[in-house]
Amino acid sequence: AIEEKAEVAITIDSTEGLVTIEGEDAVGVLRATEVVRALGRGFSPERAFRLFDDEDILLDIIDLSNVADTPQKMNRIRGRIIGRDGKARGQIENMTQTSISIYGKTVGIIGLPEPVQTARKGIEMLVEGSDHANVFAFLDRRKKEAKEDLISYYY
Repeated sequence: AIEEKAEVAITIDSTEGLVTIEGEDAVGVLRATEVVRALGRGFSPERAFRLFDDEDILLDIIDLSNVADTPQKMNRIRGRIIGRDGKARGQIENMTQTSISIYGKTVGIIGLPEPVQTARKGIEMLVEGSDHANVFAFLDRRKKEAKEDLISYYY
């Protein structure tokens, strides 16, 4: 499906774990590369394929390996981002209109540039130890500012 949508040829070397993507169109190759990266970072195919829907949609990956030096700290940080029953992650996704995947030592975010930047900042705040309430208040402020910017742009 990736090959058809991006008009590329994908070769997977299972012994080395290498994925080679070739095609005529540079944009198609870049998009296919992003989709493969998103799948590799734990996104479902449905969410990863959003990268094909709009050329403005992007994938951002936050590496958590430099903030947690023990497995216990990594689990705590991942738990803060995910929240009880996935509620924190879901709330960030809803407030920023992004898709988020916590996988291994990384957090992947798919969405439009400004919402991705806002989601990244919220996640970084959680990683740094900010209260969830403060993070959600920040995201709410950003959401209102974005709405005001949109209104002032058109009126």
